[in-house]
Amino acid sequence: SVQLVESGGGSVQAGGSLRLSCVASGDTFGSYCLGWFRQAPGKEREAIAVIDVDGTDVYVGSVKGRFTISRDNAKNTLYLQMNSLKPEDTAMYYCAADLSPTRLWVEYEPDYWGQGTQVTVSS
Repeated sequence: SVQLVESGGGSVQAGGSLRLSCVASGDTFGSYCLGWFRQAPGKEREAIAVIDVDGTDVYVGSVKGRFTISRDNAKNTLYLQMNSLKPEDTAMYYCAADLSPTRLWVEYEPDYWGQGTQVTVSS
């Protein structure tokens, strides 16, 4: 199994940047597909970026070109660099892991979740 702990959330003005981190412990980190999800108040949780074991990444349209997902297998850490933040990016952000990218990107049912970190963007 995998335990995930996010950090790096906070409050920022529109146009600013934040970098989220997600440290994993437990099973072999490099074997897992990893993703970032977010959930805004009153909205459903959505997958915003996923990175496969070979580094292939995919993004939802609303963050493409502004957010970058990356992984450092030596440090068991997943990152999300968020630039040009907008008020509509305000949400709780979660990292997730699964052996299957489909369960992350399509089914939204990964085996492992972090506890979440809040991101608030003010206008």
